[in-house]
Amino acid sequence: MSVAHDVGRYDQQEEAALSQYFDMGDQTLWNPSNGASRLFIGQVNVYEAEVGLPSGIGPMKADECQIDPTTFTAFVDALLAWHRRTSHVVMTALSEGFIATVLVLAERAGIEVNWQSVDFAEGGALKDVQVPTVPDSAEGAWAAALQQKSRELGRFMVT
Repeated sequence: MSVAHDVGRYDQQEEAALSQYFDMGDQTLWNPSNGASRLFIGQVNVYEAEVGLPSGIGPMKADECQIDPTTFTAFVDALLAWHRRTSHVVMTALSEGFIATVLVLAERAGIEVNWQSVDFAEGGALKDVQVPTVPDSAEGAWAAALQQKSRELGRFMVT
């Protein structure tokens, strides 16, 4: 996997930086606190394994991390397709915050998200279905809700 597992803890380092940078080229997409960065990177590892693709989020070096645009784009598209095929209420709730965060990064990077790749006709059957089942929301409503969550979250993600 592409993400470093050794994001330092502030309380374990003398004169450690208080934040970390997620950059694409010369552009900073996000400058979170060490704690938020550590949680995000841990989740990146989880979702790389879930979708079976690298995220394009490189290792954290000197409190900076580069994001590869091509690999990240493929990861975002695969992540959305995975999320749309999952109708398990708990899995959806657990993943929505992470996906919203990834969508903010994609938007800031100017990456056009492929919402069409999550269409059931192309993507196949549901997996990890909730029992008892919950009513399926319309495709437009699902995408709109996730986009709204991403917009709201983006207001709090400092660059």
